[in-house]
Amino acid sequence: MSETIKEKAARKQAQLKKQRNEKALFGAIVLVVLGIAGFLLFKSFYKPPLPVADNVIDVSADMSGFSMTEIRVKVGQPVTIRLRSLDNSHHTDGAGKHQWAVDDFNVSVIAPAEGTATTTFTPTKTGTYVFYCDICCGGRANPSMNGKLIVEG
Repeated sequence: MSETIKEKAARKQAQLKKQRNEKALFGAIVLVVLGIAGFLLFKSFYKPPLPVADNVIDVSADMSGFSMTEIRVKVGQPVTIRLRSLDNSHHTDGAGKHQWAVDDFNVSVIAPAEGTATTTFTPTKTGTYVFYCDICCGGRANPSMNGKLIVEG
């Protein structure tokens, strides 16, 4: 009869060891799944910072126009335009968004209502170019919603 007790004890010990191993395996699987899910979420929501040139020009815009009507830059040198919309989202014309665009350099940035957005570009040729907002306020036809980008050599 003592062998039966030893066998039962050995069986019980083996069963406990098996349960511990199963719990450890389950925990490892959970950690791997959570790690992969966290990585995929981070990867899909993380946006690396946009490049910013040493030359940052702050331009504000509201329904009355741009804060700057003339901007001077150097050809071949990167420039960052940081556009800030001073209007709120309750504006019926454009919902408070504003744009800064220069067609000749294929540059366009749109600032959200009461927000900021940036764009970086490198002017490739000298000359005088028009920048404008074409979202609201009469767009290009409004004299206060455009200005001159002067690219010097």
